[in-house]
Amino acid sequence: MEQQKLPNSTLILVLGIISILTCCCYGIVGLICAIVAIVLATSATKLYKGNPELYTGYGNVKAGKIMAIIGIVLNIIFIGYIIFIIAYFGWETLQNPDELQRQILEMQQA
Repeated sequence: MEQQKLPNSTLILVLGIISILTCCCYGIVGLICAIVAIVLATSATKLYKGNPELYTGYGNVKAGKIMAIIGIVLNIIFIGYIIFIIAYFGWETLQNPDELQRQILEMQQA
């Protein structure tokens, strides 16, 4: 029987890469891509483990899953950073560039 490519193996790899590249887009876009990649990778892994001789492209699935895990970690760190900045400076200060600059200068002088 001829081997066929695992379904969504390339998509999993691409979503894993996108989850890392978009971690600085407030963490939301990358987090969504990473979660979707992990869900797809889990189903593809189950399919591959059932009949490994029927499928190719498992390397893409493994690499995409690893990148998605890295993307989740980076996105959670960035979301935590954004929450810290909002908590430290306050929402009103972040919307007023002059006040933000004043507070940053005060921090540097202290």
